[in-house]
Amino acid sequence: MANRGPSYGLSREVQEKIEQKYDADLENKLVDWIILQCAEDIEHPPPGRAHFQKWLMDGTVLCKLINSLYPPGQEPIPKISESKMAFKQMEQISQFLKAAEIYGVRTTDIFQTVDLWEGKQPSGLWDCALRPLHFAHLFLYSPSPPLPRKAQQNRRGFSEEQLRQGQNVIGLQMGSNKGASQAGMTGYGMPRQIM
Repeated sequence: MANRGPSYGLSREVQEKIEQKYDADLENKLVDWIILQCAEDIEHPPPGRAHFQKWLMDGTVLCKLINSLYPPGQEPIPKISESKMAFKQMEQISQFLKAAEIYGVRTTDIFQTVDLWEGKQPSGLWDCALRPLHFAHLFLYSPSPPLPRKAQQNRRGFSEEQLRQGQNVIGLQMGSNKGASQAGMTGYGMPRQIM
């Protein structure tokens, strides 16, 4: 986490609301799933938000996770660096985010690299990337999907005759004018003449 002084006033209230969203039970489930999914010798982090963030902060666990979701030989991140340099670690996090987007996580569900690095929104990490990845994986590989399926394209083909018939029908959302017309209307901005 970044070294910052204490927050006061509105900033403190916002920080308290963010901290209230933190769910230790969900953290344990995600850590267990990541370790199980990666099937490697990844050590379990101590419980707590700071430890969870530090565990993911270098990007190696995240890169191993996204690679484990692909068949062998088709991993999106071919080389995972164990570097301790900050820019390399942040680069790995951004590689994970790009690969997660390709895997199917919506762009709007992806967190910023700096959010993980500075620990600004710890609940945003699993709300944005890990939970959708977890559900996407369950959805693809379990018999009863936990989430509704994303809408698929459903093109309809109409003949020219059907299209011509549709031009003669007044749509229900248009309503009916019941014989009213715009006769006697003045132009926009013109005063009405009363005699």
